[in-house]
Amino acid sequence: MKKTDLLVIGGSAGGILSATMARKAYGDINITVIRDTDAVMVPCGIPYIYGTLHCTSKNVIPDKMLADAKINLVVETVVKIDKDNKTVTTKNNDTYGYKKLVIATGSLPIIPTFIPGHELENVFPIYKNQDYLNTILEKLETVDNVAVIGGGFIGVEFAEQISMTGKKVTLVEMADACLWQAFDKSYTDDIEMMMKEKGINVLTNTKVKKIIGDKKAEAIELDNGDKIPVELVILGLGVRPNGLLAKEAGLDVNAKGAIIVDQYTRTSDPDIFAVGDCAEKKCFFTNKDVPVLLASTAAMEAKIAGSNAFQLRLIRANKGTISAFSTQIFGKTFAAAGLTEARARQEGFTINLGEFTTMDRHPGSLPGTSTIQIKLIFSKCSGVILGAQISGGDSVGEMINILSLAIQKGLTATELNTFQVATHPLLSASPIAYPINAASMNAIAQNCRHLNEGLVI
Repeated sequence: MKKTDLLVIGGSAGGILSATMARKAYGDINITVIRDTDAVMVPCGIPYIYGTLHCTSKNVIPDKMLADAKINLVVETVVKIDKDNKTVTTKNNDTYGYKKLVIATGSLPIIPTFIPGHELENVFPIYKNQDYLNTILEKLETVDNVAVIGGGFIGVEFAEQISMTGKKVTLVEMADACLWQAFDKSYTDDIEMMMKEKGINVLTNTKVKKIIGDKKAEAIELDNGDKIPVELVILGLGVRPNGLLAKEAGLDVNAKGAIIVDQYTRTSDPDIFAVGDCAEKKCFFTNKDVPVLLASTAAMEAKIAGSNAFQLRLIRANKGTISAFSTQIFGKTFAAAGLTEARARQEGFTINLGEFTTMDRHPGSLPGTSTIQIKLIFSKCSGVILGAQISGGDSVGEMINILSLAIQKGLTATELNTFQVATHPLLSASPIAYPINAASMNAIAQNCRHLNEGLVI
């Protein structure tokens, strides 16, 4: 039996950062990472293999971080955790003893077994395996008509990238809008309009009744009876937690199979932690379960687990998932964090909105300038920010991170209206029209209208 102080199962964002953070926190301890693939894909980069990168090897997380931190890397499949004896066993029957264990086994694609034909050739759920993704790449080179089922981030990004190669793409979403979980209607309308203008056949409020074909996919049949010829189908219906290994070990899991953890990512066994997609996610605002599985969330959880594996050193409890997203569709960036307006109202919040449109450089006549639209959602009673949505140029991708931190810290409209910003004509919006300040000021103005009633000056 091989022994290690800290053992990490899983080699993507959660696994890597758990190990490297533990190295920084605890110095010269023995740390081992076991993963089941030779190469680890950048998960959020997978759609871009098919329209921008054209190669899976350009979408690999390098092992340099582990090597530089002197972390042992083992490529094997773990088949059993024995929490009583504090060992794990691999498929090759090797045994590893541990003092502390981090489970970072990620997620698996949702397979729509309710759709007849989902098992046909050329129907692909999205596994994060390099050889598997290479197969999709090879198959796409031989077809002209592609269907993407699911209008979340996976589906939208796959549809955009595949359409860039000249394929005819149909995107089917059963809800009334694509990306509805992250954005309100004005933003989803903009996203869908852009996709349609680029030739993507976007069908919302539509279900795929079945996938038709003898051995290979030949068409999809919709719930209205229409049949659309296709030669390849991408299943982009999201992912589910891969918590089976933990469940079989006797750790507590929830109804969806996610590993139950406390605010320090500890499982029902105090010597075992779980981070990333395999661990349960709670809403930052309501503490309800949320199906938001992101590499950025895994990274945050991994830092907590790695720092606190042997002692509670990083007193930063995981208070819930803020749901910070960003994407780029045909050159335009869309980003969101926190609750949408619709979700905030659904949860019972009384809200106040602040919206603003400006340019991301000043003056707006400068070359390369993009229009920025921003929408901030605040609690009307407390003024605390609940959510944000932005669209525009590349700067939007970092601006949403400011707002994610604002949500995490419970900042108010007043604080966001008056926080000091660095501006430059070539780098940012004008200081008199900085989007976060200006949208917050507009939200405050909504309340001032009520305060001004009956005011005599």
